[in-house]
Amino acid sequence: MDDLNDLGFNLVGYGCTTCIGNSGPLASEISDAIQKHQLIVSSILSGNRNFEGRIHQDVKMNLLASPPLVVAYAIAGRTDIDVYKEPLTQDKQGNDIYLKDIWPSVKEVSDLVKNTVTKSMFEKNYANVYQGDHRWQQIQVPDGKLYDWNDTSTYIKKASFFDTMTIDPPGIPSIKGARCLAKLGDSVTTDHISPAGAIKTDSPAGLYLQENGVEKSQFNSYGSRRGNHDVMVRGTFANIRLKNLLAPGTEGGVTRTQPDNNLASIYDAAMSYQNQNTPLIILAGKEYGTGSSRDWAAKGSLLLGVKAVIAQSYERIHRSNLIGMGILPLQFKDGESHESLGLTGQEIFSIDGLQDKVTEVTLVAIKDNGETINTRVDLRIDTPKEWDYYKHGGILQYVLRNMLHQ
Repeated sequence: MDDLNDLGFNLVGYGCTTCIGNSGPLASEISDAIQKHQLIVSSILSGNRNFEGRIHQDVKMNLLASPPLVVAYAIAGRTDIDVYKEPLTQDKQGNDIYLKDIWPSVKEVSDLVKNTVTKSMFEKNYANVYQGDHRWQQIQVPDGKLYDWNDTSTYIKKASFFDTMTIDPPGIPSIKGARCLAKLGDSVTTDHISPAGAIKTDSPAGLYLQENGVEKSQFNSYGSRRGNHDVMVRGTFANIRLKNLLAPGTEGGVTRTQPDNNLASIYDAAMSYQNQNTPLIILAGKEYGTGSSRDWAAKGSLLLGVKAVIAQSYERIHRSNLIGMGILPLQFKDGESHESLGLTGQEIFSIDGLQDKVTEVTLVAIKDNGETINTRVDLRIDTPKEWDYYKHGGILQYVLRNMLHQ
């Protein structure tokens, strides 16, 4: 680590320390310049996903590379370099240093692993794995089988998923008179949907934390507060790079409420719709929910009041997660989209023909002038078990009811 430390690669954590925007803030003058001049800046990362804003909300362009290449680009200090032909830097004597000069051979790597990765290393580290360190051992654990909820905690809060649950399954819901919360394009990822990264001061989640006495320096991240649904629902669809076509010319978690067409945060709009008992839908393009299978992308959508998503296609796991939260995944027929059908997102929507085991339903959209658009869409509940989840209102309720009947 000494050589890496000298280069500025200090060990500050492991696991998801930099994943999905957890890398921490940029220097304020850099961040201010990016926002003021609308700069497109880039990063080099070693990871398994690559989306805009992946590492930091101000960094739009991210490039995947192996860990050694991340170090090499950092030495160069720029990303617009041909590392095969151009020198990364110069030594103290002014001699050019190329990637080939510092890149280890396969034998060097093999020898290093052979001499340093040993059985005893794992035995030592795992010997006391269930005891924990002194901080873990000092945690006060109350007696009892049920968790003792702390109503003042902004980290862990009793979730609302079971608040309206009944003993018997509710069956297949009726989706009538719905409004569109967001009209989205292609390749909207779970990074765009799910609460992630730093919490902005003036965001709904930031305002909530401040109202509960949390200083900005203690905001932490959405990931660390994933046990508090009041924080997470306020961060759903709040990604700074989300482009909601209902609010053209904007970026971030904003929408326009209907029928007044007022600009509002997605969270505030959703709460307003809930107060009016208005169900919500999402219109989307191709590959909706692509990327990491983040559970809060579906859970947050549910808590916002979303009852159905109508997209051109889905990422496999996110489609399943939507059903697991009781949200209906519908798919436009091949060659059709919300654009080709002329859907503005300002219509009143209903789903006709929603019955057990059907594979198609009718999407009905009524415009302000009374014009009606009727189109058949595929119902993407693909298995009998998924139908069971949906009829129970979600997988959480399904599992709990099964436990109650055992």
